[in-house]
This record gives sequence, structure tokens and C-alpha cells, in this order.
Amino acid sequence: MDTTALKQAIEQRWQDSALPELVQYIKVPNKSPLFDPDWAEHGYMDTVVDQFAAWCRREGPADMLLEVLRLPGRTPMLYIEIPATDASTGDDTVLLYGHLDKQPEMTGWRSGLGPWQPVLEGEKLYGRGGADDGYATFASLLAIRMLAEHGLPHARCVILIEASEESGSPDLPAYIGHLSGRIGTPSLVICLDSGCGNYDQLWCTTSLRGLVGGDLNVEVLNEGVHSGDAGGIVPSSFRIVRQLLDRLEDAADGRIRVEACHVDIPETRRQQAEQAAAVLGDSCYQRFPFSNGTQPDSTDPAELILNRSWRPALEVTGAAGIPPLADAGNVLRPRTILKLSLRLPPTCDTNAATTAIRETLEQDPPQQARVRFSPEWCAGGWHAPLMPDWLDRAIDQSSRHFFGKPAVHMGEGGSIPFMGMLAERFPHAQFLVTGVLGPQSNAHGPNEFLHIPTAMKLTCCVAEILSTHYLEGRES
Repeated sequence: MDTTALKQAIEQRWQDSALPELVQYIKVPNKSPLFDPDWAEHGYMDTVVDQFAAWCRREGPADMLLEVLRLPGRTPMLYIEIPATDASTGDDTVLLYGHLDKQPEMTGWRSGLGPWQPVLEGEKLYGRGGADDGYATFASLLAIRMLAEHGLPHARCVILIEASEESGSPDLPAYIGHLSGRIGTPSLVICLDSGCGNYDQLWCTTSLRGLVGGDLNVEVLNEGVHSGDAGGIVPSSFRIVRQLLDRLEDAADGRIRVEACHVDIPETRRQQAEQAAAVLGDSCYQRFPFSNGTQPDSTDPAELILNRSWRPALEVTGAAGIPPLADAGNVLRPRTILKLSLRLPPTCDTNAATTAIRETLEQDPPQQARVRFSPEWCAGGWHAPLMPDWLDRAIDQSSRHFFGKPAVHMGEGGSIPFMGMLAERFPHAQFLVTGVLGPQSNAHGPNEFLHIPTAMKLTCCVAEILSTHYLEGRES
């Protein structure tokens, strides 16, 4: 493989073709169905699907099959099938995955930036969805096309680009079932929707956390009353919420008190956390925009890496029943509702954890207040199987070729429901889970950006790993 020529060709296609498409993609507010229940009527999702399909038809190999699938009542899916270089691979398949739906706007974008306003500053393309996960379609297809142009082999490839990932992938199982006969049995799954600890090397994700989320509703009155009249007689719904959260989380250090939410951390993952910590050092926490000297939960990088990948963590992501400051009168409010988001370890039984969380919050409510926890979603985590030698070598070699540094393996704190689903359906498949969400890229938040050189280099790595899979992986 002439890695220099391959890198130059991929960079050129990114600059000439992929980047202009990503700029147009960022302009479209195709929010995931959870954040836009009327997505079908608004038509933004169809606009993006049609745009991506048109680009793929222009840029894909001549023997590519492309379909836009639209199951009734579901978000659409882009299905791409590219035959193997030759028939010797039989039915062996590599499955590549990405998504094109987006998170909502979020406040706090700095002046000159916005979620639907693409801005190119140096090596960064700002705007919602470029890094999470619009780039994946372009990286996947360009990697395969460039192999063909450089006379390099690959097995049969299937690319799935879904449109409900940011809502927990509720539509994906239906499509996987619908396509089961066509997808085949992949020996390798490549997912480009994860993160990277820096932009200096290839990062391989070894695990993803599960997720439980829902509404905690505490009601003490049928209607609001004068706070001076009722204060000291009627319990504050906010005070009761505080007591309930203390059952769930230690307010001093953030440790989750529900034992069903914890697992034993494998020794291999502890060792990899130490290795990743040696690479990242203090940057594993300094990369976050701490306000006014706020300190992290620890200053031990290895422990922080394990915190975000193998330990549960709670965040309150929304609230209702609390008026904005300008409208806050002297009223003892009838209820407080909090949106809870609880990240769970990769191997945690999310159903058992959800049951335990609900019982913890609802049993014996303080002062007999009306307490309800209503789970909205429950997604299992994912733990990568033991990596074979050929894949370990291929990942490290591609990182050295295109980044100039060795690859690093580390668990990620986010959730990709697709991974657990695929691991269960294809228990013998190997996985490469990686991505471009590095320091300050801020997916889901304000000022999200795609680091363009990383996307280009990652495309090169995918191409080399696909070729190595053809030459070595099928026999392992």
C-alpha cells in the first residue's frame, strides 16, 4: 500500500467533495425525532437523506447498490452495498455504521456561531452534526472508493446510515430485522460515531456506557399557593426532590448509591485506562470549559477515565414546574419535575438498574408526597470482545501511517445503542469503534465542531484496515 498516495487522494476528495456537502448538511435543522416529533411534516430529515443519497451516487464505486428505505412510521435509512473486490471472500461482510440525525440547538453558542450556521475556521468546521455524525457517511464511502481507485482489495461492504440515533435508535431494530437477509453475517463492524482523546492518533473505543433516563415528578399540591401563607406548613416539592436525589447519589462525591448500577471493572480495562492516562495526562480534564476555577472530581487521570467509562454518573438535564427568573413570584409551587439522565457501566443490566432506581425513588416518599419516576429510555451498554492480533496490529499500524503515532484504546462515556444491538445479533463479529469527537468538539453542546484533519486521517485508517481485513482478518 502506497500510504502517501492514498492519503493525498483522500484529502483531495475531502476538500473538493465531502466538505462542501457537510457545509450544506449543517444548515438543515434535522433534529432527531425525540426533539422534533413532527419531523416527518417538517421534511428536514428527508432533505438530508436525499442530499446524502445524491452525493453517494456521485462519489460511490460504479458497482455500488444504494437504497433509501422508509418503513412505515419510521425515520428513513440509507442502505449501501458494495461488492467485494473478488469472489474469493464469499459472503464475508464488513458493516459500517453512522447516523445523520442531530441533537437540538442548545444555548451558549459564541458570537458568530450557531447550530445551523456552518463556519469554517482554520481546521475546524463549526455547526451541529458535522462531527456527530454527518462526517461518517463521507468517511465510510470515500475509504472504500479510494481502495478501488488504488487497486487495493476489500471484502463486501454494507453501509447503514440511520436517522434516529440521537433518540436512542428506536427505529434501528426494525430496519436490522428488515435487512437481516441482505446484511449477512459481518465479521467486522466499523462504527464512526465515537470519540478520541486527542487529535494526534487513532483512538479505539473498547466500551460504551448504558443509559437510563426519565422524569422524576414530585407533587405536593393541586395548585400553587402563597408562599408566606403556606411556607412552614406545606412541604416544598424542591426539598423533597433533594431528599430523593440523595437516595440516588452521594451529594459529596457523586457516587451512585444504587448498587444495581455498579459492576466490577475488568483488569484489562484498568490497564488500558492507565495507558490512556499516560498519553492524555491532565488534558483528560483540562479539555473541559470549567468555570471560575471549578475543580474536577479527581486529579488522577486514570481514575477519571474509569469514572467516565466504567462507573455510573447522574446528571439533571432538564426541569419543569420551576418558572423562569423573571416570572418567579412568591408562590409555593405545587410540583417539581426533573429530567434525570443516568449513565451506566458497559456490562450493567440496564433493566435491573432501572427497576432499582424506580424503587429507590418511589418507595416511602417523604411526607407521603406523590412521587413518580417515569423512565423514558433504557439503553444497554457495550463491551468489545477480545481483539484478535490482526485487528490490533492493523489499528496500530494505520495510526502510525496516517497520524504518526500509535493507537490508543479507551472506553468512552457515551452510549451508542446500535453497538449493543449488533453485538447481540452478531456475537462472533469484531468491532472497530472510533470517531472524531475530541477535545472541545462539544457534541450535543454549543460550538460543536469537526476537526477536519482528523476526519481525513481517520478515513485513511478505515481504508487501510478494510484492506488488511481482506488480507488477514478473514483467516483469523
